[in-house]
Amino acid sequence: MIALLFAAMLQGPEIPRLPPIRRDPQITYLDRSGAVIGVRGGKFAPPVDLARLPKYVPAAFVAIEDRRFYEHSGFDAVGIARAVVRDLTKGRAAQGASTITQQLARNLFLSSDRTLERKAEELVYAVELEQTYTKAEILGLYLSRVYFGAGAYGIEAASQRYFNIPASRLSLRQAAALAALMKSPTNYSPIEHRDRSDERATLVLDAMVETGAITSAERAKALKSSFKVYAEAPTAPAQYFVDWIDGQTRALVGAPTKDLVVDTTLDLPLETVAAEVARDTATRYAKQRVEQAAVVTLDGDGRVRALLGGIDYSKSPYDRAVDAHRQPGSAWKPFVYLTALEAGRTPDTAVVDEPVTIDGWSPSNFEPEFLGQITLERALALSVNTVAARLADEVGRPKVAETAKRLGIRSQINLDPAMALGTTTVSPLEMAEAYGAFSTGGRRVYAYGIERIRSSGGQVVFQHRQDARPEVINSPPLAELLQMMRSVIAYGTGARAAIPGADLAGKTGTASEYRDAWFCGVTGNLATVVWVGRDDNKPMIRLTGGSAPTEIWRGVMKSAMQRLPATPLSNGTALPPQPVVTPTPDASSPATASGQPPNPTPSPTPVAPQPDRQPEHLIEPKAR
Repeated sequence: MIALLFAAMLQGPEIPRLPPIRRDPQITYLDRSGAVIGVRGGKFAPPVDLARLPKYVPAAFVAIEDRRFYEHSGFDAVGIARAVVRDLTKGRAAQGASTITQQLARNLFLSSDRTLERKAEELVYAVELEQTYTKAEILGLYLSRVYFGAGAYGIEAASQRYFNIPASRLSLRQAAALAALMKSPTNYSPIEHRDRSDERATLVLDAMVETGAITSAERAKALKSSFKVYAEAPTAPAQYFVDWIDGQTRALVGAPTKDLVVDTTLDLPLETVAAEVARDTATRYAKQRVEQAAVVTLDGDGRVRALLGGIDYSKSPYDRAVDAHRQPGSAWKPFVYLTALEAGRTPDTAVVDEPVTIDGWSPSNFEPEFLGQITLERALALSVNTVAARLADEVGRPKVAETAKRLGIRSQINLDPAMALGTTTVSPLEMAEAYGAFSTGGRRVYAYGIERIRSSGGQVVFQHRQDARPEVINSPPLAELLQMMRSVIAYGTGARAAIPGADLAGKTGTASEYRDAWFCGVTGNLATVVWVGRDDNKPMIRLTGGSAPTEIWRGVMKSAMQRLPATPLSNGTALPPQPVVTPTPDASSPATASGQPPNPTPSPTPVAPQPDRQPEHLIEPKAR
C-alpha cells in the first residue's frame, strides 16, 4: 500500500488529467427584498469567493482540518505514513490525515468506499488538483461542496440554514461552529447537540490561535459571544411558494443550462408571520381537531405576498393553498349577493328568514330559530342560509356561477340549489383572486409570483408584464357589497377579524359537519384568504370560520398592513343609471327589490358581536 502511495506521489506531471468537475445548474429564488428563500436544481453552489468572506471563516477550516494547507502539494506525507501504519496494524483501510485537497478530490470524483485503491486514487487526484488550481480556488471549491448536515451543502447554505444570515456575515464564533461540523455533521450539530458543538468549536478556536489566525483576545471574545441556532430552517414556510413557482420557472425557461436567479413577489417576513400565526392557532384549537391551515395574501396587482400551504413543510410538503380544493361554505355567499345587487336589489332590501324548500331541498341555519324579516345586509352579516339559498334561486344559479367565474373562480361550479351555500370545491388561491376584485375597486386580480428571471451574470431572461386588468365589478353594486361585507366584521360572524382603524370587509365560511372553515377578507389593494381543516376530510369539532380562520386572518393582515401599502377600500367605477330589476313576487318569498335608489351606506340596527355563536353554512342542511 505504501508503495502505491509513493508511486502516486512520484508521478508528478505525468499524472492523468483530472476528470471534468461536474455541477448541475441551480435556480436561486429571492423574496421581494432580495433574501434567499430557496434553491432548486443541483445541490452544490458555485465555488465560494473567499474575498467575500471574513478572513477568519476560511481560516477556521484550515486550522482544524488541514493547518499545513498552504504548505503542502495536496497531501501531508508524514501524516499519511502515520495513518497507514496505524490502520494496517489494526487491520483496517487507511483513514485520517486527509488534507482539504484530498477531501475535495474525494468529494469531486470518488465514492465514499474505504479501500486502499480508493485512497490511492484520492492522492492522485489531490496532486493534480494542486497542479491545476490555486489554493484559493481549491478552498473555494471545498467550501462550496462540503456537507454541513441538516440538508445544507456548502458554507452559504449552512450559514442560512443554521443562523439565517449569509456567509459574509458570519461571526468568528459561528464560523468555528460550522468548522466543527466537519468532524461529524450528525454528532456535532448545533441543533441536536449544542454542548458537543460548543466543545468542538472551542477546539477550532484553540487551533486558530495556534496557527496565528486569531489572537488569544479574539478567542476569548468569541467564546463570550452568543448566537441563535434555528431548529427549523427560517425559510421552511416559503418552500410551498418556491415549489409553486419552480414549475412555472422551468415552463418559462426549460431545463436550465446555467445558474439562474428568480426575483419573486414573496414577502418573507410576512410569510414567516403567517406560518407562526397559523401554527400557534392550530395548536390552540387542537382539541377541536384542527390539523392544517393554508394562507394566501395578494396585493392589488396580483403579487403573491404570502402563500402558506400547510403547518409544517418538512412533515407535509403538499400545498393546500394551491392544490387542495375544499368547500368554501358561506365564504361563497358574496358571489350570490353581488349577483343580486347587480340585478337591482340593495343592502336594505327586505327579505324573510323562514323555512324554504327548493327542488325538494330545505336548507337550515346554524341557529335553530328563524329571524323573520331582515335586510339583505343583515342576512349576509349573520350568514343566514335560507336567505342566500332563496336569493340564488331567484336571480338564477347560472348567473351566480357567471359572477364567480368573472371574478376569478376557475373550478367547475355545480348548479344544484345548495351551490348558494358553497358546495363547489375551490382552492384558497383562486378564492384570493376572486376576493381580490373586492380590494381593487372592482378590477380583476391575476395572482403571480415571478417578477423576473435572470442569469447569475445579470442577463434578464424573463420579465413579468402586467396583463390587462378588466373592470369586473362596477358601482353601485360594489359599494353596496363592500358595505355589507364590512358589517360581517362590524357586528356579524367575522367580529374577531376587526383591526382598529382599518377599513376591512370579509366573509366567514364553514362547510358540512365542520370539515372546512374559512375567512376571506380585504382592505384596499390587499386580500387574504385563510382555510383551516384536515387532510383526511374528517370533521372538526364545531370549528367555524368565525374562530380559528378569522384569528389567523387578523394576525396576518395586521402584519401585512404594516409592511405593504394598504388603503381604504374603493367603491370603483360608477355605472350610469340602470333600471331596477324587480323579481316576480312569490308566495313563499314576500321580499322584493325596494324600487328605491340604492343606499350606499345603510345603517342597520347593530347587535353585539357574538364570536361564540356564529351562524354558519352547513353543506348538508337537514331536510325539513
